Amino acid sequence: MIHIGLDVGSTTVKVVVMDEKLNTIYTTYQRHFSDTRKTVYEVLGKLTEKYPTEEMTIALTGSGALSVSEFLGMEFIQEVIACKRAIERYIPRTDVAIELGGEDAKIIYFDKSIEQRMNGTCAGGTGAFLDQMATLLNTDTIGLNELAKNYKTIYPIASRCRSVCKD
Repeated sequence: MIHIGLDVGSTTVKVVVMDEKLNTIYTTYQRHFSDTRKTVYEVLGKLTEKYPTEEMTIALTGSGALSVSEFLGMEFIQEVIACKRAIERYIPRTDVAIELGGEDAKIIYFDKSIEQRMNGTCAGGTGAFLDQMATLLNTDTIGLNELAKNYKTIYPIASRCRSVCKD
């Protein structure tokens, strides 16, 4: 028996496969270029080729997964709930979790009660924004990290969001 987590985000499709002991045995991450159906079918096709005889469980989440759940006839799990459950199970001493998506950012506070927040109208600092900035600087998101190591000046690159993203 293998367990599959399928996350269909605003820009990518991510998969993790775990064995019966919940060890990660396979992962993939690929852009869907707004064709989620085709990308999901490709990813699932590769999984059935890789694990042709295995029984599987599958969990489906992500901002683009609601429509995918309909055409696959599968249950959808809201992504903040999926994140919360995974953290509580695998890293239960977590105080705060921040998840950057392609178009949004979510923060979950774990204390006496669970508190969840999500950004509103500003996408600054999210995956798509970081990807766009990396492209403008002729690098990728990992390259942004390298560029930031030896910074000398901080530039206001998100000025279009400044009035909205003050906190």
